[in-house]
Amino acid sequence: MAHEVAIGISGIVLFGSTAPSNLAVQLTALESHAPGGAKPLVMTDEEGGLVQRMANLVGSIPAPRTMGATMTPAQIEALATQAGGRMLAAGVTMDLAPVLDVDGGVGPTARDPDGTRSFSATVSVAAADGLAFAAGLERAGVVPVVKHFPGLGGESQNTDVGPATTLRWSLLEKTGLVPFVDAIDSGVPAVMVSNASIPGLTSRPASLSAVVETSLLRLRLHFKGLIVTDALTAEAIVATGLTLPQAAVAALSAGADLLLYQVSGPRTAATTNQIVHAIVQAVATGELSRSQLVAAVSYVIAAKKVDLCARA
Repeated sequence: MAHEVAIGISGIVLFGSTAPSNLAVQLTALESHAPGGAKPLVMTDEEGGLVQRMANLVGSIPAPRTMGATMTPAQIEALATQAGGRMLAAGVTMDLAPVLDVDGGVGPTARDPDGTRSFSATVSVAAADGLAFAAGLERAGVVPVVKHFPGLGGESQNTDVGPATTLRWSLLEKTGLVPFVDAIDSGVPAVMVSNASIPGLTSRPASLSAVVETSLLRLRLHFKGLIVTDALTAEAIVATGLTLPQAAVAALSAGADLLLYQVSGPRTAATTNQIVHAIVQAVATGELSRSQLVAAVSYVIAAKKVDLCARA
């Protein structure tokens, strides 16, 4: 990853189930390659339950479903503050959590990506508990990313395995969207947009849809934070026929700021270079406006420098 950090990549995502004990030392060495001291965001999925990447350093966190059923929002916030402090000490600055989806299924599975990753099938509980988790992370100095906008509960299948649709917009607007509206109203700093399409709103994956990212998220809901895509390497995106560089340009054109994708180690540098080239070419041809790209970069910079302690 030294090459990517050296050319100014915005962030890196840590996967796996166990973190090295010297993670902070390794990240410090990696960040030393950052141009002008512009360190990348260091992200991971520390949700709790089945989705923990660094439990050996952070400690075991119950599944969101368990937290929602057995803990108060105040207890959830305190737990997230403790976990966030340990994440930050290890060099992780952004958590791709919490899940705000309203879901009562048995997943996560190929059919239901949420399941126990959701705090509750009750809208009010999913909202209150998810926001408590986000507030705890912020209090610790870690940027929370609420996901998967505008709500995945009840979707047709997991977007990692193929194209998927959410509930119809007329229903989703009254249910799954609600926790995200509450989060935006509370000033949450970052939102991850899903790769599912929304019947009645857009036939495109939400992460590639200007209707979702610009018209709904920016203009209607007045979100002023960072818009993050779900993984652009997911099968739901592959099924559109777009290459990864093309999908990256499409996501930026739709209103996304930070692009997530997953590639294997040996291919990382070449893939990153291809995406950068595609973005530069899109600006040169007018497919992507320079002002839109500058705005996206500004949101990323703001996420890196925001005074989270003052917000809490």
